[in-house]
Amino acid sequence: MVVLAVVIVLLVIGSLIFHFASPWYFTTLASNWSTVDFTVNVTFWVCGIVFVAVNLFTAYCVWRFRARKGNKAHYEPESKKLEIILTAVTTVGVAAMLTPGLFVWARFVNVPQDAKEFEAVGKQWHWSFRLPGADNQFGAVDVRHMSVDNPLGIDPADPKGQDDIVIASPIVHLAKDQSVKALLRSTDVLHDFAVAQFRVKMDLVPGQVTYQWFTPTVAGTYEILCEELCGAGHFAMRGKVVVDEPDAYKKWLDTQPTFAQTQARPVGNAAAGTGMYAVCSACHGQQGEGSQQLNAPKLAGQEHWYMRRQLRNFQQQVRGGQGDNFGAQMAPMSQTVVDPATLENVLAHIDALPDSPSPITVIGDADRGRTYFQTCSICHGDRGEGRWGTNAPRLAGMNDWYLVRQLENFKGRVRGGHPNDIYGDQMYMMANVLSAPNAINDVVAYINTLR
Repeated sequence: MVVLAVVIVLLVIGSLIFHFASPWYFTTLASNWSTVDFTVNVTFWVCGIVFVAVNLFTAYCVWRFRARKGNKAHYEPESKKLEIILTAVTTVGVAAMLTPGLFVWARFVNVPQDAKEFEAVGKQWHWSFRLPGADNQFGAVDVRHMSVDNPLGIDPADPKGQDDIVIASPIVHLAKDQSVKALLRSTDVLHDFAVAQFRVKMDLVPGQVTYQWFTPTVAGTYEILCEELCGAGHFAMRGKVVVDEPDAYKKWLDTQPTFAQTQARPVGNAAAGTGMYAVCSACHGQQGEGSQQLNAPKLAGQEHWYMRRQLRNFQQQVRGGQGDNFGAQMAPMSQTVVDPATLENVLAHIDALPDSPSPITVIGDADRGRTYFQTCSICHGDRGEGRWGTNAPRLAGMNDWYLVRQLENFKGRVRGGHPNDIYGDQMYMMANVLSAPNAINDVVAYINTLR
């Protein structure tokens, strides 16, 4: 019994050392919610004092009342005095923990009148955002309106939505020292919008619009996490909040498109894109079939929304950075289609090219690859057909050698290392599932069967 008492005391001492010496603690506060830190600290102190007191009392009892020769236990079934003391102490402890939280919650649900609104939309496994336009009003939304060209589901018939600012990427900017109210909307399942440095989190409930408010106080870039288990890709559902100085925020805001502008995208003309595609065909082939010798992937059959995004990534140097030698070759070539009309014409021409399956060049165990592909299929589809809703391109029928190289690039952070490449970062985490020898070849061998 003496040994047990000593062990309990050592457990208490070790726990205290771990708590006070641990590097895992709050991130630096970057918002107005210091009261959240105070509330958590009160909870730590109350629970800590109770933990120490109960365990030391237990150790004392184990030692004091240990079995000894001639020592007889005294049985006392009831003790009103002890019950009153325990009830009183427990009541005070619970009240001390709950009271600060009630005051914080009272502030949390009352949004300041000067708060600016923005909308955060969550879906598996992606964040996108919307800000009100010049009329300072949001247009109506409905999931029935969602499409490749209208990912937020804004009602095209609602005039209030025409000037809404659409941010289809998972990166949103906010102005420093400006209170904001985040309207939270989910298009599929439960999600949760959380930024650790802001000390805020709130669930996104399908069919409802929830909210939270905060005031960013420190300029910088902060990660958005989904803290509600929302499916297999939950851990990879990341976004970013960039807190700018007011002037920098206004400059960023002026470059963002309105809903009306996104709907006014030029309609591609395949015939008009033929001449410009001649530049692309030098590497990618006359029929967009790709060339392994020139390290140029197949384009025919790939989703145009994905090619548009990758071209923009090359133009903005999100792709083609250090270590990506072939991507670096594409970066200057992408500048030939900066003009929106030219880009849409080239994409329309590629859409018109015959979609012939690529030759098989990768050898692997397709049966074993089927198991790996179960993870891939969650985003890319059971047949590798690609899904715009999960921002996942088509895999089936594309160049297998290119798939191998890109998976290796993701694993090596050649792709996904740029701070603005959120989808590449998701693939970095996913590609690391393929850790077994030949796993990449095996999964690509299985994809070759999906034709």
